[in-house]
Amino acid sequence: QLHLVDSGGGLVQAGDSLRLSCAASGRTFGSYDMGWFRQAPGKEREFVAGINWIGDSTVYADSVKGRFTISKDNVKNTVSMQMNSLKPEDTAVYYCAVARTLTTTRRNYDYWGQGTQVTVSS
Repeated sequence: QLHLVDSGGGLVQAGDSLRLSCAASGRTFGSYDMGWFRQAPGKEREFVAGINWIGDSTVYADSVKGRFTISKDNVKNTVSMQMNSLKPEDTAVYYCAVARTLTTTRRNYDYWGQGTQVTVSS
């Protein structure tokens, strides 16, 4: 079992950058695919980015492609997401999660972090 702790959120202005981190505790973190999701008020939780276990394959939602970059450090047991050129529509609670396989489908993700709030003002 893995325990995930999300951090790095905050209040920024449009065009700014933030770096989210997800720290994992538990064995075999290195063998898991990981992902980031987000949930805005009144909306469904949606896929943002995913990375495979070794960190050499990634997938992104179209809305963040070219602006967000996901990375994984199997030594430090962390998965991070660099978010550049932030927009007000990026405002949401962001969650990292463990995937059974690298996919954009929420039901294939099991363990979840507690979430970190990102607010982008215009």
